[in-house]
Amino acid sequence: MVQYLTPPLDLSFTALSDATRRGIIDQLGRGDASITSLADKFQMTLTGMKKHVQVLERAGLVVTQKVGRVRTCKLGERGLKAEAEWIEAHRKLFEARFEALDEIISEMQQEGSDD
Repeated sequence: MVQYLTPPLDLSFTALSDATRRGIIDQLGRGDASITSLADKFQMTLTGMKKHVQVLERAGLVVTQKVGRVRTCKLGERGLKAEAEWIEAHRKLFEARFEALDEIISEMQQEGSDD
């Protein structure tokens, strides 16, 4: 089935799947920056950096503001709370499955040593 609306988590995880975009988030965590300074920092063209920033903006992770000829980027206000909650819920699922597997292995080892 085709989905016409992309859920926010999909946008976030897609945005964060790229190392450059994660680097941009790290950089903006230290302070606001212009697209030009980000492009210089990551040694890429302005066009390339604009595309990365647009992906981050669509996900709500970055906000830009244009003053004159300078477009400044800063971290979005929504943060990563929903993403962190999703990851934590799935981490707990994995942990529970690994604990169950550990129990099975322990039982098998006990049965093997009893023989």
